[in-house]
Amino acid sequence: MSACVPTRADEPRREEHSHEPHSPPPARRPRLAGADVSASIAVFLIALPLSLGIALATGAPLQAGLVAAAVGGLVAGRLGGAPLQVSGPAAGLTVVTAELIHQYGWRTTCAITVLAGIAQLGLGLLRVARTALAVSPAIVHGMLAGIGVTIAVAQLHIVLGGVPHSSVLDNLRELPAQLARVHPAALAVSVLTLALLVLWPRLPGRAGKLLRKVPTPLVAVAVATTTASLMGLSLPKVDLPSWSSHALAALPDGPVLGLVAAVLTITLVCSVQSLLGAVAVDKLVAGRPEQSAQVGRSDLDRELLGQGAANVVSGALGGLPIAGVAVRSSANVHAGAVSRNSTMLHGVLVVIAALLMVPILELIPLASLAALVMAVGIQMVSLHHIRTVTRHREVLVYAVTTLAVVFFGVLEGVTLGIAMAVGVALHRLTRTRITHDETEGVHHVHVRGQLTFLAVPRLSRTLHLVPQGADAVVELDGSFMDHAAYESLQDWQNTHTVHGGTVELVGRRSGVRIGEPTGPAGLQALTGVVPEESDDCRCHPWTPWRNHQCEIPEAALLRDGQPGDSQGTEADGTGGGAAPSDADGALRADGTDGTGGHGGTGEPGKVSEPSPSSGGADALAHPDAPQDNTAYASEDTGTGAATDTGAGPRAGTAAATSTGARTGAAADTGTGTGTGTGTGAATDTSRPSARQLARGISAFQRNTAPLVRGELARLAREGQQPSQLFLTCADSRLVTSMITSSGPGDLFVVRNVGNLVPLPGRESGDDSVAAAIEYAVDVLEVRSITVCGHSGCGAMQALLASEPGAAQTPLRRWLRHGEPSLERMSAEDRPWARLAGRAPADAVEQLCLTNVVQQLEHLRSHESVARALRAGELELHGMYFHVGEAQAYLLTEGHEDRVFDHVGVADLSA
Repeated sequence: MSACVPTRADEPRREEHSHEPHSPPPARRPRLAGADVSASIAVFLIALPLSLGIALATGAPLQAGLVAAAVGGLVAGRLGGAPLQVSGPAAGLTVVTAELIHQYGWRTTCAITVLAGIAQLGLGLLRVARTALAVSPAIVHGMLAGIGVTIAVAQLHIVLGGVPHSSVLDNLRELPAQLARVHPAALAVSVLTLALLVLWPRLPGRAGKLLRKVPTPLVAVAVATTTASLMGLSLPKVDLPSWSSHALAALPDGPVLGLVAAVLTITLVCSVQSLLGAVAVDKLVAGRPEQSAQVGRSDLDRELLGQGAANVVSGALGGLPIAGVAVRSSANVHAGAVSRNSTMLHGVLVVIAALLMVPILELIPLASLAALVMAVGIQMVSLHHIRTVTRHREVLVYAVTTLAVVFFGVLEGVTLGIAMAVGVALHRLTRTRITHDETEGVHHVHVRGQLTFLAVPRLSRTLHLVPQGADAVVELDGSFMDHAAYESLQDWQNTHTVHGGTVELVGRRSGVRIGEPTGPAGLQALTGVVPEESDDCRCHPWTPWRNHQCEIPEAALLRDGQPGDSQGTEADGTGGGAAPSDADGALRADGTDGTGGHGGTGEPGKVSEPSPSSGGADALAHPDAPQDNTAYASEDTGTGAATDTGAGPRAGTAAATSTGARTGAAADTGTGTGTGTGTGAATDTSRPSARQLARGISAFQRNTAPLVRGELARLAREGQQPSQLFLTCADSRLVTSMITSSGPGDLFVVRNVGNLVPLPGRESGDDSVAAAIEYAVDVLEVRSITVCGHSGCGAMQALLASEPGAAQTPLRRWLRHGEPSLERMSAEDRPWARLAGRAPADAVEQLCLTNVVQQLEHLRSHESVARALRAGELELHGMYFHVGEAQAYLLTEGHEDRVFDHVGVADLSA
């Protein structure tokens, strides 16, 4: 007798199915994308020879490299937090593993790998992954460079037909003897491998582009193996014993302290390399929008757990230690992988190769693998890393770490590197230069560096060199002052002012005077101590770049602003602070200075560098340059049909006019600031805008002008020679020289409302844009013209909201030049312009994109442009800048559907 079973409440109902009865279920997205399959094959072809080569370099059984590659793909790929990072035996672990094998034997080394994996699991559970990233990049790069040198020197012996020794010193000592007994066949195969590694990525032409898709390591090893086999060369080859005799992990045998140190070393190197690799993969993916839309950011704690699990499994199965591998991860991203399936499938392919391709693998000469690993070791000494640490003044940390790793070992090298980094940081904190000089009766005390209690005796001695009753200026160039220094400076200031002297505190980094010229309340800009009665500027050198306004005493403004001048001044851009924000408050988040001019600041915390095309690097190579974060200032924005044709300090012929009585030469500069002078009324410092204007000009004259004066003098002598005409909107948020990383004189800029180019014959009395185009093409002979639109354009919004028959104001008359763009977007027979990777957000963004395309067609109608295009002397570019995302898009060439493609970090560094 059957029982009736009640239906569970949580059972899905049949009527919830979306398809009809007896019809096939709706199609599901395939779990394995084609991009992942192709990417896994590319990674497998790179991983196979490298895994064998790294196993050879460590002295481990060659199967251990294949085991580690397979486990790295399957376990770390499945459990890790970086979906596109490929893990496996890494060159950075070669030296450590070789030392352990030499000291403890292979089976104990496997046990150490298991224990290191358990330690990584513990660290992952404690969620300390981010803490590992606190290690200075100079130490990490130095560690990798030291390992690379060790690998290269050791493998050189195999390349020459010999056997490497256990230490770098032994290898260097025996190198002359090895050169005396070179094995010709081994050297020939190694040279062939190295030649292919160097030349294959540089194959020219269309055929070369197709051939370069085959991984270079695979080509080098395959060609060397084939050549050795065809020529019948007698060489040591890969020897893969039967898997039945493969050695597994055993209980660790050795001194406890030595084993603990070994476990800590493996844990440290594996963890740091994997976490830094995950961060690097995130940066690569961010530069490829088609992948970043499908791949999330890495979970570093999960990645640490995945790496720990992989090391436990690899060590238990007799494999090498595992870490994230930069070469394979980069290949995975560039091959178009979109999920962790590519990493896991590459592990499956390694397993298949290890089981079915043994006869083929045993044909590979060891000399070819040694040459491959030696090339990897040489590449680990990166010139880019050396330039980076030199620029950040950490070359000493890098050098100490590298040499210590080479001569003492990885753990000892990293320890010495950390000690050196701490020493350098303390030295910078305590190193303060305090000088005194007198100019025209005014005593200047310059304090450069951080003011701590250690510098108080020298500060006190220098301050007492200022005579009583004298005028003094104290220039504080630093971002930190402790309480002892604050008290010492404030007490001296109070005493000096009581005896009739004046004290002016100047924050060089902030570019403004701090507090009252003769009062004691000015130290708050560096200390954060703000008296309640003070209305002074409360911005700090570390204030973020954001919309803020500050007030400074009118007395200081009267001195800075020079109200008696009959020549008005208009600041197009004021930079002047070393901090991410201009602490005088003149800069807003949108780049304006409150007066219609623009001030540009650099990226927060980033030191600006001269554009390579600027030519005047010497003028910017100032000792204080690393402390001046002023980046590329923006341009004066006209309104209506007004345009700013200034292309840098050389723009002596301005075809543009701005509103009101402001006429003159606008300046678009890129290295610190731009200035333009106009004829008008004298500056009235009683108005807030005039005070901000005077403050900005004062900051420029004090901080930026000394750094760029030599370069601007050169430009003034040579005249302007811009490389391109940049036509963009008058929107205050578009800082053209910043988003194009251009310098003084690089861009000839035309700005107007809506970045419009009137068709010839339709200007109706306003020839400013046409005149600028003709001047740029015929006189300045620019090589390219760029039309740049942007998100949230008010002109495009006004076009969409315009009503027929409305009153014809100057703005509406100007916007009629954008009506063809509106008609183009409404036409059904024309494809819409669009963004790569996503559809336009709304109708305004669609019109902004369409307007760029339409204005490029208007450009082609101008006679000078058409003539230069026919002669092949000019290129036209379309650009769209999304303000909120700080993302640039360039119009692709040769596409009928008008796609604006994403410009990523990888593209800029190529």
